[in-house]
Amino acid sequence: MIWIEKQRNIIDLALSSLLRKSGKNLALVIIYTAIVFILASVVFFISSLKREAALVLEASPEIVVQKLVAGRQALAPESYIDAMRGLRGTANVRGRLWGHYFDSTVGANYTIMACDDDAQLAAGTITIGRGMARTLSLKKGDSMKFDAYDGTSVDFKVGEILPYRSELVASDLILLRSDGFRRIFGMEEGSYSDVTLQVANRKEMATVAGKIKKLLPDSRPILRDEVLRTYEAIFDWRGGLLIVILCGAVLAFIIFAWDKASGLSFEERREICILKAVGWDTSEVMAMKLWEGAVISLLSFIFGIIGAYLHVFYTSYFLFGPVLKGWSVLYPSYQLIPAVDPYQLAALFFLTVVPYTAATLIPLWGAASIDPDEGMRL
Repeated sequence: MIWIEKQRNIIDLALSSLLRKSGKNLALVIIYTAIVFILASVVFFISSLKREAALVLEASPEIVVQKLVAGRQALAPESYIDAMRGLRGTANVRGRLWGHYFDSTVGANYTIMACDDDAQLAAGTITIGRGMARTLSLKKGDSMKFDAYDGTSVDFKVGEILPYRSELVASDLILLRSDGFRRIFGMEEGSYSDVTLQVANRKEMATVAGKIKKLLPDSRPILRDEVLRTYEAIFDWRGGLLIVILCGAVLAFIIFAWDKASGLSFEERREICILKAVGWDTSEVMAMKLWEGAVISLLSFIFGIIGAYLHVFYTSYFLFGPVLKGWSVLYPSYQLIPAVDPYQLAALFFLTVVPYTAATLIPLWGAASIDPDEGMRL
């Protein structure tokens, strides 16, 4: 109880000291909060994107098989499908039709994909993503023209617009019947962009992929987990690039904190000397300064985390979105699901609070160690 009462008195004195220098400390809190806000925004955004990618890929094929010719992807023949259907442990083997179409009028690439079941769409109609509908000002019932492989034009009517919740992955997507797809790209019957399949036992995905590679040497099986790791690597690279760029700001803040602590004003030195003259020892003076730094650090950390949370999950991360999403004509418009990992908060805390504490306590220790008489004469 004596120790608790002692700490309470030290905290009261620390708070009163902060209030006496409110203008100076407010400027420090604003700078500190901005640093935490920037770093937390990047971490929250990258983590949420990786989580969204994992959720999206849950419904994707477990294995995608591509045919390779001279190291590049080529059209997969019907025989691929027949061969893989005979493998034990495989299910739902089917060919996919998909490709990219460049629209010179807006300078954007569309992803065109044929439906698994042509009965889902009426002949001559397409389903488009919301990004396309927004960019091209299209609505249900409008007509859209495509230039086919042979130079002719093919018209389709917009039958549906994909829902908002799919915009993260379907902003530039066009769904149509397989006959319309082959008409645009000139792809013959019996040829597919690639082949997808499911595996009965997830633990055997690598084994099944090995069997496919052995059965079809000119193929390349791609596991869903590999795609997820690729996305995570891309997001981590972009987030890391931005954090490296921001390291200069973090370093400048540490230098600023060090300069503030080492360049004590006359009033601050006088306060320390008076405390030591009335019986305070160096550890108690350091404890008071530690509480001052803790108040500034915690306030700045809380304000920065709250600001980053609102910035990422409620204002569409407008400050860093173009850098982290990439450059595209058809930007998807979506709101990330709020999700914060306690491990990330702990990492941000040690990344921002510990350097500040070290940058302030080390020079303060030297100031608190001086003799009161000597300090008053400085």
